[in-house]
Amino acid sequence: MNVLIACEYSGRTRSAFRALGHNVWSCDLLPSVDKSPRHIQGDVLDVIKSRDWDLMIAHPPCTYLSNSGVRHLHTDPARWYKLDDGAAFFKTLLEADIPKIAIENPIPHKYAVERIGRKYDQLVQPWMFGDKERKATCFWLKGLDKLTETDNVREEMLKLPKREQQRLHYLSPGPNRWKIRSTTFQGIADAMAKQWGGE
Repeated sequence: MNVLIACEYSGRTRSAFRALGHNVWSCDLLPSVDKSPRHIQGDVLDVIKSRDWDLMIAHPPCTYLSNSGVRHLHTDPARWYKLDDGAAFFKTLLEADIPKIAIENPIPHKYAVERIGRKYDQLVQPWMFGDKERKATCFWLKGLDKLTETDNVREEMLKLPKREQQRLHYLSPGPNRWKIRSTTFQGIADAMAKQWGGE
């Protein structure tokens, strides 16, 4: 299967599909952290047109779309233009001419949903796939079934201190915080590869 992992620099989702033998490529404006030859540094909108993809999993920037940042729209008028641009990019990915598409993002605010045109199809948590953490992850799906949980560790997670359960929320401020927060959890990456890519 020809698989494109859009807006991913970490290589985590790409590696999960590669392990199952797929012809998979990642694409991001940033270089891949693992220096993989299967990463294209560039504009994903150009890469989408470069071949016949069977599946695309995209992780577009969420800064101006996520519910956690909605309050800033009312204090910084410039963010509305960035919201429009971010939502337009998101919608272009969702409407790409690829048979199977999954777009991943955090819970969006109502203004983002209005611009994208529809709400997400599924919300998952890392603890549903073996990672003892919380971080709501939404999927907008086209031609794909919802993910089925693989290893529910919610009870074990709830025994952990809150700072461990929500590790990403409590990360110290810094230039790489957004990169760490945007990296796909391994359990979710493996589930996407096995359930959407096949064994």
